[in-house]
Amino acid sequence: MNVEEQIKEYITSQPEPKRSDMQELHRFILQVLPGSKLWFLDGKNSENKTVSNPNIGYGYYTIKYADGKTKEFYQIGMSANTTGISIYVLGMEDKTYLAQTYGKDLGKASVTGYCIKFKNLKDININILEAAIRYGVEVTSEN
Repeated sequence: MNVEEQIKEYITSQPEPKRSDMQELHRFILQVLPGSKLWFLDGKNSENKTVSNPNIGYGYYTIKYADGKTKEFYQIGMSANTTGISIYVLGMEDKTYLAQTYGKDLGKASVTGYCIKFKNLKDININILEAAIRYGVEVTSEN
């Protein structure tokens, strides 16, 4: 199964209204980041144990570790969680920036260092989400 098929299967496995919201967000992110690399992580480790929620990833950047090693990873992620949906804006060094810059205008969402969590898509301002996504991609594209 290719990445697009895994993403489609994951989204369609979600209950409504989360399924429709995730389909809409997937289309939206693809419009914001046309041609970006797609990822799908099933949330399982090398022993096939579930260690996280499955994630859809968009774009890529190179993580540089202190020991000189590097790893490619996605810039923007989306995942279903127990109460709604999480959008991950990865690679930002300032873990307060997302909440301070976008948190108050985003709507009914909780914003942490790299995660925007909300129950329903209708609860958030999609234009502010787009600005946060674009900022995250810009920051990680510079690194």
